[in-house]
Amino acid sequence: MENNTSLQQQLLEAGVHFGHLRKKWNPKMLPYIFAEKKGIHIIDLNKTTESLQEAASALKQIAKSGKKVMFVGTKKQAKEIVTESAAKVNMPYVTERWLGGMLTNFNTVRKSVKQMQSIEKMLNDGTFDSITKKERLTLTREKDKKEKVLGGIAQLGRVPAALFIVDIGHEHIALAEAKRLGITTFGMVDTNCDPNKVDFAIPSNDDATKSIAIIVNYVTAAIAEGLAERQAAKEEDVEDTTADENEKKAARLQAEAESEAARSRGEKVRGTSQPKRRVPNSGPRRTGSR
Repeated sequence: MENNTSLQQQLLEAGVHFGHLRKKWNPKMLPYIFAEKKGIHIIDLNKTTESLQEAASALKQIAKSGKKVMFVGTKKQAKEIVTESAAKVNMPYVTERWLGGMLTNFNTVRKSVKQMQSIEKMLNDGTFDSITKKERLTLTREKDKKEKVLGGIAQLGRVPAALFIVDIGHEHIALAEAKRLGITTFGMVDTNCDPNKVDFAIPSNDDATKSIAIIVNYVTAAIAEGLAERQAAKEEDVEDTTADENEKKAARLQAEAESEAARSRGEKVRGTSQPKRRVPNSGPRRTGSR
């Protein structure tokens, strides 16, 4: 209870409870609205706390299972926060512009990423030294352009298991693609959005930098915890495997030693010569001639 109270206090100080003007509200957000003050809706922080903890728990399990969570936040207020948070837990992110088909046409996007990586490799291995200055400039510009949009997903080898979205109204294309592919969605939902569009809605102010920061940092901490538990489980498995291998090796050596001892005893018994027993003559021999 104290933890919840502390979290609510932090959310309050960050301004997470401030919604939009009443005239901009979405009626489906009614269960999450606490009151109205000066024409502005106030979000119920009890609901925000519950939703945030539920979303964090689910994200933790996804990270623990080894799957990827993509962060999406192309709003000016969210770019830097999302980039730093995603980098901390080594998760993919999109902060510049959502390319249409980034998920639904993932193979084509991967080709663009490979082209970007190929140009970067040429730049590092000295291949650029053998081409003209104009070609070098063209390739460098192309790489910078691709890296700006695709840099956050360069290490993403397959479609992510989940999307965490800052402002689901602003990122409606990303949300639509995720829903089409059946990807689990998490999102900060303000009073002007429909919370039913995401699997895990976190009612919160998605316009203020402080509000975005506290929500994103909270879920990032949950993901980091899931990754740490996964690593600990891996190390434990390695230790168990090593112990099993040592036990098997010891048992094998013991069996070999016993086998060798048994062979030695067998060779000694076979190698020892025993005196032949003489049968005494019971009477005179009978011959064939008389």
